[in-house]
Amino acid sequence: MTASSTNNPLGTPLLEIDSTGSTNNYAMEMINNGTAAHGTAVFAHEQTAGKGQRGKSWITTKGENILLSVIIDARQIATQPKFLLSMAMAVAVHDFFGAHCVDENSVKWPNDLYWRDRKAGGILIENVLRGMDWQWSIVGIGININQTRFADVIQNPVSLKQITGKNHDPLMLAKQLCAYLDKSYNTLCVNPASIKDRYNSILYKKNTTVTLKKGNVLFDCTINSVDEHGRLKVTAAMEQSFEVGEIEWIR
Repeated sequence: MTASSTNNPLGTPLLEIDSTGSTNNYAMEMINNGTAAHGTAVFAHEQTAGKGQRGKSWITTKGENILLSVIIDARQIATQPKFLLSMAMAVAVHDFFGAHCVDENSVKWPNDLYWRDRKAGGILIENVLRGMDWQWSIVGIGININQTRFADVIQNPVSLKQITGKNHDPLMLAKQLCAYLDKSYNTLCVNPASIKDRYNSILYKKNTTVTLKKGNVLFDCTINSVDEHGRLKVTAAMEQSFEVGEIEWIR
């Protein structure tokens, strides 16, 4: 791989496949066998073993949704906190979705796409390090597009079709999404502070009181912000910070 490969726009090339276990795993195999290049996107019409955050599965119906993984050569951003990439991709997904439906969208920490109080999509980023060097990232994105029936285990799902009443072409939308991802990634490279500010401006339940759970303890707090390392800052009796996975969102 040459340094010039980092000039490829995200989504170039875009590989369309009918079915795979996981687009993230497909992309990881490309990295492991030396065929990966910055910008390569993998779009699948079906995932049989889709992955979500913290070991959860991502269950979708074939041909109805965006199932996309994008390979990023991390050398340009290797000195930055890794969560800034998550912020940039979440901003892009939010802005893409908002272009197709009424603007009641937000990003629920750490990186779920929400419409009102319902989940429309999610992002899973897997980083590849060699020693201490951050070399690659795989940005996995799932967005509900045409699906209207969901498994009972999925809490509060919503799709673009349910919001708009219209059918959409998931592949065409995936290509549009890549343009948003590329724009946000380029902003990250030159102005990371603006990415953090933008992410916090669209943060779900910001400045409102919510109930969180840590261990067996429920507590009410006000959502303040998320820092560049992915720590959620809240105010209860005093300001506190929580790492990703440290607390559970109750309501």
